[in-house]
Amino acid sequence: MGLQCGIVGLPNVGKSTLFNALTSAKAEAANYPFCTIDPNVGVVTVPDKRLEQIAARVKPQSLIPTAIEFVDIAGLVAGASQGEGLGNKFLANIRATDAIIHVVRCFDDPNVIHVSGSVDPLRDIDVINTELMLADLDTVEKRYKKIEKMASSTKDAKLKTEFSIVKKIYEALQAGQPARSVTVEDAEAPIAEELQLLTSKPVLYVCNVAEGELNGTSNPWVAEVKKRAQSENNQSLVICSSMEAEIAQLPPEERKEFLQSMGFEEPGLNRLIQESYKLLNLITYFTAGEKEVRAWTITKGTKAPQAAGVIHSDFERGFIRAETFHCEDLFRLGSESAVKESGKYRSEGKDYIVQDGDILLFRFNV
Repeated sequence: MGLQCGIVGLPNVGKSTLFNALTSAKAEAANYPFCTIDPNVGVVTVPDKRLEQIAARVKPQSLIPTAIEFVDIAGLVAGASQGEGLGNKFLANIRATDAIIHVVRCFDDPNVIHVSGSVDPLRDIDVINTELMLADLDTVEKRYKKIEKMASSTKDAKLKTEFSIVKKIYEALQAGQPARSVTVEDAEAPIAEELQLLTSKPVLYVCNVAEGELNGTSNPWVAEVKKRAQSENNQSLVICSSMEAEIAQLPPEERKEFLQSMGFEEPGLNRLIQESYKLLNLITYFTAGEKEVRAWTITKGTKAPQAAGVIHSDFERGFIRAETFHCEDLFRLGSESAVKESGKYRSEGKDYIVQDGDILLFRFNV
């Protein structure tokens, strides 16, 4: 799919440690600002228990999960929109991503330097958000001034539509509201996307806590971040990046034992990956046969021919129909033949919108 989540935050909040855990990469993590200068990119497997459940019934030769890309971006400081720190580079790197994973420091450790001298998650969030909005305001203001006079004296409907959405976003940013807070009409959507605004991207706040505070209930900072996220219609989750990094280095058999000893069924990273996947508005469909069971990523709302095109362009070009059933029917009934006997196996045409968990066989002719 080529979609990316950018991991952002102030320096020394745990971004690179989290990235290391996610990707098992070697992004340098150190106790000083601007340790990350160039963005590190990692492709991460999306955990999905349904893949193994399908395989248990189909008995394929191999399993192939789907994946998502994460980008570890340099830490930002106040004044980034004016070029402070690594500001311009940082903002350009965020602009190239599709969603923002905002890591917020919710732990106190005198051995780990905080760029502002103290722990205050809401202040840290405001620093990042303010800089993103200021950068967007600069972008939109230039566009607004360029087309303001032309829009008032023209009969060009397209230009008037452009000015309408630019004006709404401009006024929102001036009022301290992100671009994503603006309601965009269908005709305005392509123009809004063309602006490539930083604050139009969906956000997931990740509360990075100390190891003993993973339930979040004993940490007042977590409650503050959760409340802020809800007020913005964003999501939040709690994670301990240092512990996740340790878990990621363990052999699979020891990893399971360690998680059980901590009272967890799976690593916190699994939740982060799954939430990031949702943040990008992605869903998974499957193909299943004797050779392989494979997960494929598409955007929610994708029709069958375009879903087929993810496998190969010929599948989309020569699309005839999609034979499909849902994985839950397979789990409940036990086999594809049983699914067919129950009437749950269907033939769908070009207008069929693929659902999360569909198992598909594409018929095509080129």
